[in-house]
Amino acid sequence: MVDNKKQNVSVRMSSADLKRIKDIAKRMNVRDSDVFRFAVRSTLTKLTPLGDDHVHGKDLLPVFVGGGSELTSYFNLDSSRLERIINEGVDDPEKMVDREDVEMIVMANIQESYVLMRLKHLQKKQPEQRDVGLALREYLLEKYIGGFGPGTLKVVEKRA
Repeated sequence: MVDNKKQNVSVRMSSADLKRIKDIAKRMNVRDSDVFRFAVRSTLTKLTPLGDDHVHGKDLLPVFVGGGSELTSYFNLDSSRLERIINEGVDDPEKMVDREDVEMIVMANIQESYVLMRLKHLQKKQPEQRDVGLALREYLLEKYIGGFGPGTLKVVEKRA
């Protein structure tokens, strides 16, 4: 049985964020609450694997590869904490994410040149992407999920 009962919640927001919500709502000719619900729903969709106790290790990578720098900076995740979040409960060594890869996810937002240098070393070649986020994403998806060679993500992203 699904509970469709709506509840009120109170959220503290900066005046700048509230103004942005109001501006978007006004431009789209919808209520502020519609914009807020959309933002929450779309974010929850991206974070859904984090709410599933059965998802661990490399299966969590898409959450952190897609918006990793945003998540790590907003929640102040260092590599130790992120490694615990990703690898906690992993029994199968094949599903573990290497500490060095977790560190690159955290560093991608702070030290782009370091991450590109590490990727060059790990791949034994210059990453095809100069965008550190895309280069890291290609590397991690190829290493842990497979089938994502250079340039594959461009095709996948255009379809989405």
